[in-house]
Amino acid sequence: MMTEAQPGVRELVITRTFRAPRERLWRAWTEPTVLARWLHPKSLRTDPQSVAVDLRVGGGYRFTMIDDDGSAYESSGEYLELQHPELIRCSWGAPGEPVAELEVRLIDLGARETEMTFCLRGRADDSNRNDSVWAGWREALEELAMEIEGETNG
Repeated sequence: MMTEAQPGVRELVITRTFRAPRERLWRAWTEPTVLARWLHPKSLRTDPQSVAVDLRVGGGYRFTMIDDDGSAYESSGEYLELQHPELIRCSWGAPGEPVAELEVRLIDLGARETEMTFCLRGRADDSNRNDSVWAGWREALEELAMEIEGETNG
């Protein structure tokens, strides 16, 4: 299930239940090889060589997405809070853009199910733009779902 904050509110919240253990979702958010497979909107791909993770409070991460024309889009952030395997809170942004905050909460529902709540704070609702950050995150989380379902079923 997906839910979102009110339009115009400077927060995007998406909640979804996955048929996968919580540790699997944690790895999807923290392991570079897994991040590279899903951390991008549908029209882009993430260069696996560009993904770096220093998983500690004060550590950082970075990745570069590439479009079909070869244009690169860098993103990076700093880990602000980590509670393995239930909470990741970090800054997020691209060079020259305002920095936002991401929060990912993972709740173990038992029976190998996990509820993930994703929250993006500090970015205005730009859903009406072609290069919408909000739409990009929605698509990236759909890519995450395909990644999790593919590994769970495959």
